[in-house]
Amino acid sequence: MPTTYARLVRELKTLRKGRGVHGRIWDRVGTDLAAACGITRADGPSAARQKLVTRLTELVEQLPDDLQFAARAAFGLIPEVRHPLYQERVNWVAAEIDRDARTVRRRVDEAVEQLAELAATTTRRDTGGWHTAELAVAVALDQGQPEVIERYQVVVDQDAVDRLEFAAVFPVRRRDVDVHLLYGGTLRDRSATHDRPGFTLAPAEPLVRGNTHDFAIRYRLHSRDVMHPCVLHVPERPCEVFDLRVRFEHDRKRLVRTFDGVLRRSDAEPSGVQHAVDRAGEIHLRFSRLLPGLLYGVRWGGSVVCSARRAS
Repeated sequence: MPTTYARLVRELKTLRKGRGVHGRIWDRVGTDLAAACGITRADGPSAARQKLVTRLTELVEQLPDDLQFAARAAFGLIPEVRHPLYQERVNWVAAEIDRDARTVRRRVDEAVEQLAELAATTTRRDTGGWHTAELAVAVALDQGQPEVIERYQVVVDQDAVDRLEFAAVFPVRRRDVDVHLLYGGTLRDRSATHDRPGFTLAPAEPLVRGNTHDFAIRYRLHSRDVMHPCVLHVPERPCEVFDLRVRFEHDRKRLVRTFDGVLRRSDAEPSGVQHAVDRAGEIHLRFSRLLPGLLYGVRWGGSVVCSARRAS
């Protein structure tokens, strides 16, 4: 009888076919892969896909860089590579790295073997039993003390969730910002995530599976000098919608660079798309179906490599 490792290799090779993680979920996920991702028959297709993407992303991040890139594309974890056929995604990677398709397929096969070993021997990262339905962020830079408001709507994936842990979606030192919870429970600081303040929100009552919960938080920075020139979000859990508004001082000629599901690679600066602000000096971006580990947001100066951090 095949070992768990052998079954996982087989199931991962099945998953990468067709549209990868975006195919018919119950036709793609075998018994052992479902167990490794925490997927049960009680999960609907959306919840099952979220668990699959989260766990697979977590495992891919533990691979060597060259295998990470090939694996993300193979399974459909890069938004611009959601081609309907596995071979089309292989060809895309081959063109990106200037190698032939046979080399890419070897890398994907090696990645599958390592992913199966990791899935069989490591435990899932604790997601806290919830995911983000919508994160709406408004940034006001046209005043002496910049302000940022984050509004969350989260969906509860298990019973008795009594805390929600998250971090600010923009880089700032905790001592340089005043934080005020507008509604949604009780807030307390926790250790910062790199250069972002981190928090734990305790709802008034424990949340049950299927519930939604809303909360909002306002950040008031002490001066313009402490505001990094970017809002860059790298989610650790799936997020259905990220709505971002940034208001600059009145400047019709300003250009900003936006990032919609960009893969951060150690060997290159992530490429974004240049946008002009509107006549009021604002830009409004709306990102959908965010995938963990990819980069979303806007930069109007500085370096993505230095400023982009993971936010839970």
